[in-house]
Amino acid sequence: MSIERITESESHHRDLERMSTAELLLGMNAEDHRVPEAVGRVLPAIEALVEAIVPRMQRGGRLFYMGAGTSGRLGVVDASECPPTFGVPHGLVIGLIAGGDSAIRKAVEFAEDDQEQGWKDLQEHHIGPDDTVIGIAASGTTPYVIGALETCKANGILTAGITCNPGSPVATIPEHPVVVVVGPEFVTGSTRMKSGTAQKLVLNMISTAVMIRLGRVKGNRMVDMQLSNNKLIDRGTRMVMESLHVGYEVANELLRHYGSVRRAIEAGHKL
Repeated sequence: MSIERITESESHHRDLERMSTAELLLGMNAEDHRVPEAVGRVLPAIEALVEAIVPRMQRGGRLFYMGAGTSGRLGVVDASECPPTFGVPHGLVIGLIAGGDSAIRKAVEFAEDDQEQGWKDLQEHHIGPDDTVIGIAASGTTPYVIGALETCKANGILTAGITCNPGSPVATIPEHPVVVVVGPEFVTGSTRMKSGTAQKLVLNMISTAVMIRLGRVKGNRMVDMQLSNNKLIDRGTRMVMESLHVGYEVANELLRHYGSVRRAIEAGHKL
């Protein structure tokens, strides 16, 4: 079956090398405006996915992202930001990239073409029935991702896919496909652009909504964030100040003593 690869279709913009810098930037910006609209059209699919993930994670399940190249890197980034942002353990959200961690910085040739390696990578983490695997592939045809999704589905593991090509395997294999049709790229086939932006927006939504549903945000505050630098300690101190109506020094002392915004606020309310 032939798949129409919208992500590979020719750009609407011609003769880029003849454009001025201003023209290039205006063209890219115009294309970028299409991305949030495309994401908006798939909000019901994202909602259904989040609703499926939350009870599994409440039972101790984990969330896995899998991809190659830009897609893999975006998954790794989103996973790596969950512990400092929401205070969850490392290993609760895991990003896997074809070619291993070295591929985060430098492309590993043909790593994405191994259809069996994705499942092997998941087995190293002792993948289980309460886990969720989200394959990320702009083209929707990455063998590393396809093989993992097929095997996960056969083993009763919840699967989802984020792609920009309807009708592709990543749009048809998983139970929860999220298909964001952003159209041709400004530079033909350069899916690090609009497709990558769309994937980043969707990943932000999934992880943030899941963490909020798991109780990792109070009001609109990151009360479980890791206090890993002075900026975050200052931010946490101001959260405690606002919640307890105390001065900066008192709030800072509580925060440093209890080690988290949530515990500092809870302790402060008992004083």
